Amino acid sequence: MKNIAVIGAGTMGNGIAHVFAQNNFNVSLIDISQEALDKGIATITKNLDRLLAKERITEAIKNQTLNNINTFTSIEDGVKNSDLVVEAATENVDLKLKIFKQLDEVTPKDTILASNTSSISITKIAAVTNRADKVIGMHFMNPVPIMKLVEIIRGYNTSDEVTKSIMDLSEKLSKVPVEVNDYPGFVANRILMPMLNEAIETLYNGVAGVYEIDTVMKLGMAHPMGPLQLADFIGLDVCLSILNVMYNGFKNPKYAPCPLLVNMVQAGKLGVKSGEGFYDYSTTRKAEVISKQFQ
Repeated sequence: MKNIAVIGAGTMGNGIAHVFAQNNFNVSLIDISQEALDKGIATITKNLDRLLAKERITEAIKNQTLNNINTFTSIEDGVKNSDLVVEAATENVDLKLKIFKQLDEVTPKDTILASNTSSISITKIAAVTNRADKVIGMHFMNPVPIMKLVEIIRGYNTSDEVTKSIMDLSEKLSKVPVEVNDYPGFVANRILMPMLNEAIETLYNGVAGVYEIDTVMKLGMAHPMGPLQLADFIGLDVCLSILNVMYNGFKNPKYAPCPLLVNMVQAGKLGVKSGEGFYDYSTTRKAEVISKQFQ
């Protein structure tokens, strides 16, 4: 397995492309937007420069990593020689199904198709293809170049051979793969999202403020960042999408998103990406200034 295609040049996509390229895979980074591709390559370059400044890589490794990446605005052109495709598009089920149906038509028949989805059923995605045994989840964590975990999600029909090959591949990226079965939210988000949602409920019910909730969890539970800060970092729209997937999948009210979260997303207060969520990021990307709404 040498030729990797990554669909989506956003935060997760460019991070996945970076990791594969730095480990000497040939990477095709694909996005319908040339602007997104340019921004993705700029982000990879900036992250490599940061590693270079810390003397974790050499100039030669930086240059080789960038040389290992080619960009495409056409899925068909970008995936035609791929051994593995990793889809990292927006967390939207209809979009993912459309992409995988197309991938099944334009990739070589032995190509493994993986999704970086954080909650959507791999079995459902695989069902729109004619190679369900070769469809699998590779849920990388953000920021991809730093975080070690990769959740490897087996769909109902994913073969043992494909699962083993993706587990082995993840280890070649210096990641720690963990195999999980295909249920809404998998493991990471099934446990994480209800906690974030409960933190938002705690704020919504007036039990404590933003600073107080995050401080309790950081100092009392040894979390590296508070749940409201983490929700901002992930993106409140992403949190809402994952909670909706779990709520619809399990039909259990404990996964119902807090009304405050729904309202904030509708108002465009999405966290770091929009400049404001539970914190105000207009002057710094650090969670230092609480949004006026919650002061």
